[in-house]
Amino acid sequence: MRLTRRTRLAGIALVAAGSLTLAACGGGDGGGDNADNVITSNSIEPQNPLVPSNTNEVGGGNIIDLIFAGLVSYTTDGETEMEVAESIESEDNITWTVTLKDGWTFSDGSPVTASSFVDAWNYGANPENAQLGAYFYYPIEGTTGDGTIEGGGDTISGLNVVDDLTFTIKLKNPESDFPGRLGYAAYFPLPEVAFEDMEAFGEKPVSNGPYTLESWEHDVQAVLVPNEDYDGNRKPQNDGITYKFYQDPDAAYTDVQSGNLDVLDQVPPSALTTYETDDSVQAFSEPGSVNATITIPSSLPHFAEDEEGKLRRQALSMAIDREEITSKIFDGSRTPSTDFSSPLMPGYTEDIEGNEVLEFDADAAKDLWAQADAISPFEGTFELSYNADGAGNKEWVEAVVNQWRTNLEIEAEPKAFPTFAELRELVTNRTIGTAFRTGWQPDYPSIYNYLGPIFGTGAGSNDGDYSNPEFDAKLVEASSAQNDDERYQALAEAQAILMEDLPAIPLWNTNISAAAAEGVNNVEFNWQNKPELQRVTK
Repeated sequence: MRLTRRTRLAGIALVAAGSLTLAACGGGDGGGDNADNVITSNSIEPQNPLVPSNTNEVGGGNIIDLIFAGLVSYTTDGETEMEVAESIESEDNITWTVTLKDGWTFSDGSPVTASSFVDAWNYGANPENAQLGAYFYYPIEGTTGDGTIEGGGDTISGLNVVDDLTFTIKLKNPESDFPGRLGYAAYFPLPEVAFEDMEAFGEKPVSNGPYTLESWEHDVQAVLVPNEDYDGNRKPQNDGITYKFYQDPDAAYTDVQSGNLDVLDQVPPSALTTYETDDSVQAFSEPGSVNATITIPSSLPHFAEDEEGKLRRQALSMAIDREEITSKIFDGSRTPSTDFSSPLMPGYTEDIEGNEVLEFDADAAKDLWAQADAISPFEGTFELSYNADGAGNKEWVEAVVNQWRTNLEIEAEPKAFPTFAELRELVTNRTIGTAFRTGWQPDYPSIYNYLGPIFGTGAGSNDGDYSNPEFDAKLVEASSAQNDDERYQALAEAQAILMEDLPAIPLWNTNISAAAAEGVNNVEFNWQNKPELQRVTK
């Protein structure tokens, strides 16, 4: 069975605007034997302690992905490679036998075994642990539709340890592309010490990836140092990585200009018209895979999963002039959405039934809102929440709100939260009480990843608590497809259901608009829009 699939990123080479020199620049604070070759990059404070199965946001994911190694890893263009696994094989696409490479260890010297994976997945799927990534276990026999362990108990019946280097995974249905998911954080292994005190472990994880976490100063920075025992696919070429947590995107860009920050993964709107000609930075501009959406919880008054709720969501969507916002605010660095995924994903198509709801039509939007009012009049102010520490969030949210006011003739207001962590805490606890900005950075290169984890019933990233049995059935159909054509057709039909229900409103895909300081070498961005920091040197 072929376990690799190249995404349609092939041939997209990232070219820096400006020459690369060998001179080192500032910003080298952190770990490593040679501070001059410690790479600094921007990030945000993680929402939770760094437990792989409970990390589903960018701040924590940036760190998790560099300090852990899974069964497989992904190349820059999204191809799947064996990492800790020697092989992942199946004769029927239901029962998969995983054989590990011998000699892998965690950073405390303990061995990485079959139990390291099985125990971690059992922990992640145990409903008592309430892990945000539990949904990813749902294909495995012995789990519920939301990925938690079925019928009580603390073990997934579909997992079986054969010996120290072998375990089996039995799925509920045939899934030919299942191995391609296994590089995601929810499938990472954990050492035995983690289960003694998981919260304490999350503050200073014992891991098996290219780096280890040396220190985490909350709301300031996280310092990663190379793992000398790592022998996988992503070997560090530098002496460490320090993630600096910024609340002001403009401050991050200023630091790149002055050499106090080495890599910035997204320049702020204030610099979009100038950064490519800015002689003080190296500029990167290419298509990207991250999308932006607005989630409207079904618990909000007038936005239940009924006829009124559908009409209002469609009205809000068609009242947004995406072309105007992406042009005027983002200077063309965003591409208006035509679906719920990205044009860079295998199987992407613009021909999704019902996707005209993503087109700007003020008259149609106003009529849809009036139809909803005929069912139940809307009163009060419609609020859209966002985190102010994200590049460009304030500007685009205010623009969207202004368009709603003008085109729907309703009261609408932005609602700002200082940090991403504060916003996500309310979203996770279901106490947000408003619509809110969302987005998705794919976990593995597949349209399915933009759909199942976000809109599947009970999924860990289903922030709006959307549930539609017909949509869930299409996800199962896509997973069980025997070839790509059948899979892509089922995914298109699943998206058609979303276009009608609009549990989230697609806005645009974020292009790579990034910058690096002068003197920083080997900067390259992957299929997730993330810099391959392990390769960066100076």
